[in-house]
Amino acid sequence: MGNVNSCGGRLRVAKTGITTVSALVALVLLAGCGGHAKGVMAPVALAQPSTTSQVDMLVATTREPSGDPATLFSGERSPTLSMTDVAVSIPPDSRRKPGTVQWPRKLPPNPETDFAVTRVRKLASNDEARDWFQVHNEGGHVLLFVHGFNNRYEDAVFRLAQIVHDSGAQATPILFTWPSRARLFDYNYDKESTNYSRTALEDTLRTLASAPRVKDITILAHSMGTWLTMESLRQMGIRDGGIAPKIENVILASPDIDLDVFAKQWVDMGKARPKFTIFVSQDDRALAVSRLISGDVSRLGAIDPTAEPYRTQLETAGITAIDLTKVQTDDGLHHGKFAESPEIVQLIGQRIIKGQTLTDSDISLGEGITAVVAGTAKNVGTVAAATITAPVTIIEQRGTPRKKVNLEETLTSSENAGNTAR
Repeated sequence: MGNVNSCGGRLRVAKTGITTVSALVALVLLAGCGGHAKGVMAPVALAQPSTTSQVDMLVATTREPSGDPATLFSGERSPTLSMTDVAVSIPPDSRRKPGTVQWPRKLPPNPETDFAVTRVRKLASNDEARDWFQVHNEGGHVLLFVHGFNNRYEDAVFRLAQIVHDSGAQATPILFTWPSRARLFDYNYDKESTNYSRTALEDTLRTLASAPRVKDITILAHSMGTWLTMESLRQMGIRDGGIAPKIENVILASPDIDLDVFAKQWVDMGKARPKFTIFVSQDDRALAVSRLISGDVSRLGAIDPTAEPYRTQLETAGITAIDLTKVQTDDGLHHGKFAESPEIVQLIGQRIIKGQTLTDSDISLGEGITAVVAGTAKNVGTVAAATITAPVTIIEQRGTPRKKVNLEETLTSSENAGNTAR
């Protein structure tokens, strides 16, 4: 690795000898430049009167309890699914930009200027969870969020609160958070944690789908969380002979999934599938690194859906692909546009969750869209994030030529493959 000057300088990496490890080292150095207060789960009291907004959510997790009220859960794995009632206070719109999570600069947070937890209550049984849903029922509509790689418990909680608030989604928010150690070098641990959690997510979805007061479910998954979502739905399709009809919409944002594997997962669900919408961006630097880690195989979230054969194959399969490549952001990784662009997150809340068709023409690509890095390197500051563009571009140009993955054979094999699986 060449000369590195991080945290304010320009990151320079020699073109010779660049490796995947070098890229991850660059990510780690850059991640150290930003950051936010940690241990924010201890509830704070709201001043009266308060100008804040509140998002109530049910959090289901396969994480191990930390024993610390400031964090609640760690990145280690638990065989027991835990459920928690959490309320998050969000500052007035006059004091924050839509699409951003306003982390406290110091603890305890000030709800008038910071995101702050105002209630935490452990739910001891499914009966208590059903009671919670009855109180917070939004017309029977459920939005279940599955976060991506490198997320603490609190990261996922605040991100869902931001999405629900900024999107205006009229749905009951439920977070499924899996055991991420929130360290860049623990990519493989996090990936195995998604595998560890797939049955728990499947069971959670089945429980929701069987609840009489639930009318429909939209799943919103990001990055590595899309793998977990697809695996859980695949299991449900094989086990039950199809996906529960109440699971109507699946939104995959920046999906970190091998193209061939995604096609097989989709087929194995059976013929009765939800409506799929994928948000892709060809300039997603996080997925470029993931591709290298994963054997230089293209990731679903980085394809050009307007190019053949993808365009025809996705249309034939009934999968809607929204290309966010032209959405302008302030970061150098372009991995969190779905949540951090006000226009995009509002379309999720106002159109997709309601079952309406969404196309590229619905998206305003105004120059005013701003974003903070999310996902793989969410803690990188704006200046530092821009420096990662060079080394990742160099990595993209090296290695063996990649084949153009053809999804047609797999996507059109549903009759045979689906019947065999069942």
